Amino acid sequence: MTRKEAREAVFSLLFEKDFRKDATPEEVFDGAVEFRSLEADEYVRSTYFGAIEKMPFCDELIEKYSRGWKISRISPVSRAIMRLSVYEMYFRDDVPDNVSLNEAIELVKRFDDADKARPFVNGVLNSVMRAKKAEENA
Repeated sequence: MTRKEAREAVFSLLFEKDFRKDATPEEVFDGAVEFRSLEADEYVRSTYFGAIEKMPFCDELIEKYSRGWKISRISPVSRAIMRLSVYEMYFRDDVPDNVSLNEAIELVKRFDDADKARPFVNGVLNSVMRAKKAEENA
């Protein structure tokens, strides 16, 4: 599985978990492995469970930089993609921030049909990336 495919798998798991609020993260993951033949490599497993664990942190940053948008008002597709990207930026040392942002935009192009989704996600994630760099340089 390529990293691009793995990232798409994590996005789909985060998207599914958002809709299956009654299911545990483990149930969503195990179901995807069993019924959708998800290849559960280390990146997929650690990034999915890590993003679930750090979701409050990621959501706080997304809300902060989405300028007036509550996380619940953002489309489920864009929300899952941004959660994944913010998690990668802050908690995955093996993924450069700009790669995470670019891959997020590619996912938005493929999966979110809203005309304004791409520039919105790009703006939020660029703001997150700039803030992270400023924190690192402080």
